[in-house]
Amino acid sequence: MKQPLKNIHNRLKTNIQVYRLAMKDPRTPRLSKWLLWLALGYLALPFDLIPDFIPVIGLLDDVVIIPLLVYLALKRIPEQVLEDCRNEV
Repeated sequence: MKQPLKNIHNRLKTNIQVYRLAMKDPRTPRLSKWLLWLALGYLALPFDLIPDFIPVIGLLDDVVIIPLLVYLALKRIPEQVLEDCRNEV
């Protein structure tokens, strides 16, 4: 049980390092950087678009909006940039 969790942790840690390098790379589109900052900002805001006290939907906005912003940002980063960053890690 511990080994699969350790593998997930290591992959997550590596991916975070890769994406951090990609954000510093000048070849990364500005829109991707803005989308990631928007996701981080939304995560850090003390309020939500849909309040959490509304059953189900209130919690779903965090589960949907943040991953969607991250997904859109990562899809716009050129594959070559990500490959170069993976080689650096």
